[in-house]
Amino acid sequence: MDKKTLKELRKKLEKEKAQIEKNLEGFAEKDKKLKGDWDTRFPNWNGESTADMEIAADEVEEYTRLLPLEHILEIRLKNINSALDKIKKGKYGICEKCGREIPLERLKIYPEARFCLKCK
Repeated sequence: MDKKTLKELRKKLEKEKAQIEKNLEGFAEKDKKLKGDWDTRFPNWNGESTADMEIAADEVEEYTRLLPLEHILEIRLKNINSALDKIKKGKYGICEKCGREIPLERLKIYPEARFCLKCK
């Protein structure tokens, strides 16, 4: 892979990484103990009125809706970080299963790809 293409893919990965982190920051906090882990903020309420309970119930519902999104974004972020690390080590674009080159067309569409289409 030529240096220009590699640079373009690295920029695309860095842009996607920044966007995912921005999205996560909107509803989660970085886990200080586990690298790459995020925790969706659980709602905090102190009211006891019926209206407060309804608001709290809505917030808990929102929390449970965000948990799977957090998980999906964490996986994408992990794969992007792995791809960026592979670029630094000169091992980017190699299928983790068969060791063959991942086609450039695939990397342009899905730059964090870990496997070629055959092994996917």
